[in-house]
Amino acid sequence: MALEKDVDCPACGETRSFYRTAAMTLHLGEKTKWRCPDCGYGYVEINGIDTLSA
Repeated sequence: MALEKDVDCPACGETRSFYRTAAMTLHLGEKTKWRCPDCGYGYVEINGIDTLSA
């Protein structure tokens, strides 16, 4: 899995390169935490489903 990915950051209002800060395997699949290095905004992704605001 990649260590960074480009995502639209809701706090910055622009596309930023988020960095993977943690990952672990759960019974639901892989849980990955991502964080924006510019503002510190973070979100969680489990099996490709993220917690970013819609």
